[in-house]
Amino acid sequence: MKLKQRVVLLAILLVIFIFTKVFLIDNLDTSAANREDQRAFQRMLSGLRVALDPRLEHTLQSPWEIAAQWVVPREVYPEDTPELGAVMHAMTTKKIIKADVGYKGTQLKALLILEGGQKVVFKPKRYARDYIVEGEPYAGYDRHNAEVAAFHLDRILGFRRAPLVVGRFVNLRTEIKPVATEQLLGTFMTVGNNTCFYGKCYYCRETEPACADGDIMEGSVTLWLPDVWPLQKHRHPWGRTYREGKLARWEYDESYCDAVKKTSPYDSGPRLLDIIDTAIFDYLIGNADRHHYESFQDDEGASMLILLDNAKSFGNPALDERSILAPLYQCCIIRVSTWNRLNYLKNGVLKSALKTAMSHDPIAPVLSDPHLDALDQRLLSILATVKQCTDQFGPDVVLVEDRMTLSHL
Repeated sequence: MKLKQRVVLLAILLVIFIFTKVFLIDNLDTSAANREDQRAFQRMLSGLRVALDPRLEHTLQSPWEIAAQWVVPREVYPEDTPELGAVMHAMTTKKIIKADVGYKGTQLKALLILEGGQKVVFKPKRYARDYIVEGEPYAGYDRHNAEVAAFHLDRILGFRRAPLVVGRFVNLRTEIKPVATEQLLGTFMTVGNNTCFYGKCYYCRETEPACADGDIMEGSVTLWLPDVWPLQKHRHPWGRTYREGKLARWEYDESYCDAVKKTSPYDSGPRLLDIIDTAIFDYLIGNADRHHYESFQDDEGASMLILLDNAKSFGNPALDERSILAPLYQCCIIRVSTWNRLNYLKNGVLKSALKTAMSHDPIAPVLSDPHLDALDQRLLSILATVKQCTDQFGPDVVLVEDRMTLSHL
């Protein structure tokens, strides 16, 4: 063989070797990441049942100290949380030492201080489980059970961006009124044989109080995030105008996502993918009311989008508000890990997992069966939306590898 032919053959072999090596490494990396996603899913399933147990083993810390140490820029709580049941037990049983009107907002809530100094937000029951909220997808009062269900869905999706929530029954006469501030106490009334209050908020009215069953009121308590992690509020780029006849730009501009990608903090970092994760989360729970969102302050776009205030959810199981998915179908990108998790939850697994996760809550059953069935149907719509994107642009464009290292120091 002539020298020139040998050189050409060696060059071809070298190209084939390099291509094969790169291809194998890429596929090994991808399959390794997929295997880790599968293992994480199995770990989640094995830890679904959270028994509310007061015991805290191998530590002298209070449940509040433990929960505060869980918080990092990309998680509210870690994947492995053997103390979760003890923290939630404390949330639902610790003595209330102070009660006040809720922080500013549109919906009725109360701010409670529990023994040990921990703040929680109490949202009262306003509807029966089978009540259908008619009208706009953001209509109606807050739903306390929606907060509980949304927290457990956050666990199942592997996001871990929602503050801890658990159901709680409180005696308004013996637990709240004796420790209530004058501002809150002034909103109490008796309707028939029931103790009621209407609080202070934008839509709070004396004519629309929340009423207990006698003195016992069902509600949810949400754990306040540690003060060392102050929050920063952002306008959601896919927020609604809430004005009849006036559309937001994303509702008529097909190239809207391209404009979003050019603005901070969506031009770099994880925030846009967080927005899309949140759109998927909100579509599953039927929440069309995320006009703003919170992250940690001074994060320069690096911290997570925190899944706060999920109570405008699970209002109508027959309504699938597709516009909630606009960030997904307009941007046509999704995290590989999110895509994998959604696929693992097909064929009724999502409904079964959420039902299991909520089974130990004090206010169980948290959701009616129609709402659980709706979750599985909405999941199919999400998967179909991603398939449309991959058919149009290809999986290499749509499926984005973004696995950020999380540290708990």
